[in-house]
Amino acid sequence: MKKSPLATLDQPVVSEQSGVRYLHFDSPWVQGAMQVTKPNRLVLAYTQQMMAWLLFLQPQTDAIIGQLGLGAGALTRFCLKHLPNQLWVVEWNPHVIRVCQQFFKLSNQPKFEVFEDDAGKWVQKSDNHHTCDILMVDLYDTQARGPVRDSYDFYKSCYNVLSPVGIMVVNLFGAHESFSRNVRNIESAFAGRLLFLPQIDEGNQIVLAFKGPPLEVSWADLYERAEQIEKQYQLPARKWAKSMVTRLVQGHLVLN
Repeated sequence: MKKSPLATLDQPVVSEQSGVRYLHFDSPWVQGAMQVTKPNRLVLAYTQQMMAWLLFLQPQTDAIIGQLGLGAGALTRFCLKHLPNQLWVVEWNPHVIRVCQQFFKLSNQPKFEVFEDDAGKWVQKSDNHHTCDILMVDLYDTQARGPVRDSYDFYKSCYNVLSPVGIMVVNLFGAHESFSRNVRNIESAFAGRLLFLPQIDEGNQIVLAFKGPPLEVSWADLYERAEQIEKQYQLPARKWAKSMVTRLVQGHLVLN
């Protein structure tokens, strides 16, 4: 008997401890988490940092957020709850989609669409080019140690998916051998227009890559925006802004 293609895909596992539900595979590494009583809260520090693009782009009803990799749906739930944007999520493993629907409160909404596809192939499709204002990239295998898509061609395709003014946010793993390769390829694809957030204790390091005209934001405006984000979304945005102080030129954050 011929095996179904689904049989070859990794089966996610759900566990729960101290009111937090986790998604993982056959390894100790967590792929995502949800606080059961507050499912729209971002539990993991790296998922909070993935929203650092809010410092630079305002949410808009006519803008699209693209998300590559569903995980436990934390970013999806947060965006659907708090932001007016359309949300496109690309996830290649249907088991992950099913588990998120059954155990992680992922529900259908008019502004939300899931594409069951390989993210590496999805970003190459010309129909998807110039569609997303934000692209959040979180693509890990069952061991969750390094991104499964990290080539220059992949990141250049991500660049092409972005609208003329857009931001890609990538979850990297600072201690993994793939880190320098990812950074080098992102720098090449985005002409070196990168910002790094501090590496968290678990090893994740978030990188923001910018597409569009030169960016120049005063420190005062950036910090004011961070305060607004903290008040509105309960995210540690002032800490993110302070981490960018090394990029200041005469009181302005500059990305040419």
